[in-house]
Amino acid sequence: MKIMKNQFINLKTNIPGPKATELLERRYKSIPKGPFNTAMTFVEKGKGALLTDIDGNTFIDFAGAIGTINAGHCPEEVVEALKGQLDKYIHTCFHVMMYEPYIQLAEKLNEITPGDHEKKTFFLNSGAEAVENAIKIARKYTKRRGIISFERGYHGRTYMAMSLTSKVKPYKYGFGPFATDTYKMPYPYYYRKPEGMTNEELDEFILNKFEDFFLAEVPADDVAAVIMEPVQGEGGFIAPSIQFVQGVKAICEKYGILFIADEVQTGFGRTGKMFAMEHYGVVPEMMTMSKSIAAGLPISAVTGRAEIMESPNPGEIGGTYGGSPLGCVAALRVIEMMERDNISDRATEIGALIVERFESMKTKIPQIGDVRTLGAMTAVEFVKDPITKEPDKESVASIIQEVNKRGVIVLGAGLYGNVLRFLCPLVITDEQLQEGLDVIEQVIYEKVQDGTM
Repeated sequence: MKIMKNQFINLKTNIPGPKATELLERRYKSIPKGPFNTAMTFVEKGKGALLTDIDGNTFIDFAGAIGTINAGHCPEEVVEALKGQLDKYIHTCFHVMMYEPYIQLAEKLNEITPGDHEKKTFFLNSGAEAVENAIKIARKYTKRRGIISFERGYHGRTYMAMSLTSKVKPYKYGFGPFATDTYKMPYPYYYRKPEGMTNEELDEFILNKFEDFFLAEVPADDVAAVIMEPVQGEGGFIAPSIQFVQGVKAICEKYGILFIADEVQTGFGRTGKMFAMEHYGVVPEMMTMSKSIAAGLPISAVTGRAEIMESPNPGEIGGTYGGSPLGCVAALRVIEMMERDNISDRATEIGALIVERFESMKTKIPQIGDVRTLGAMTAVEFVKDPITKEPDKESVASIIQEVNKRGVIVLGAGLYGNVLRFLCPLVITDEQLQEGLDVIEQVIYEKVQDGTM
């Protein structure tokens, strides 16, 4: 294995350093343990794909604020747009006195989201809020109650979003009871399909279960919507086939059920398209967006068919901070950058480089069970045995901890906690990407050699 001298990572102290250690003590005294932390340090500044902490240590960021920084940390154009907005007004509440950036961003999302039908958009603060409101609108429009989500799906931590989320720990355990009239269907996981079954057979099996579900659990004419991640994020970056997504959409059309695409993590260039649904040739009735829409500013959106979006009456949807002026101007500049610089194409290049590295490692390390990607939404699944595919959660946790200490920020995922996921800013350079991968590769080989993996 070739070990490059670090060009971008610069560690001046152990992690955490002295200043970070002091702040950690204050964090534990003043903040509950519930909000988790990955890197045990505190940021001082960020630029592009690099983060520098308060002790002067510089890291390569492979986490991207959990997929929020596709445009990179502090893109100059966004920063300038925010400074210009701050000199005008910070917030008036759209419900009190309206402002043009809200209209401009709604018009832009209506234009660039899938489908050439008439659309309307409104804004909120977070992905979970977008999901909650999409469900409200679906129920209002259809006058039905039932909502179907998918196993391993993640839709947020608020009440309805948590009810739709599949992973019990840490998201749901002890927080019930949950929202009624919510149901979960299987979602294809081709790496773990039954032995002897083809991907096509797995798709067909799951799609057939819908018909049985409508007989056994809830009638189709009482289901308002199906909500689906085009690629499961927290579930382990699992992408279904085109046939499966189109099959679900066909079922929805057959029974008058709305199809909601949750693009909170997959949107804005991450998968090699502006939106992941473009890979499948499916146009959803509604789409939820957030995360990388505005380079880290808290804003989310629901975009949908105009007649559906018009179903709530004035005052029935919205919120005090929804669509803040700062979030709107940031989002407009991010979209402009992505369209001008073909950032979606760069996502495909990044994903290919990561896959190439780990496919090479996979030939030597049997614990690397699966390498998968759609654009730059890339994951590596670790197992204790390549035959039984027993998940290796412990190794992934130790890899993340050690890699972070060596200057690369990376995250885990998956129902079993055995997936290393990559959400690099899409402005990362090849040199930064390869240096970060070198660190991860070195840590993995060391663990194999010393028998801790």
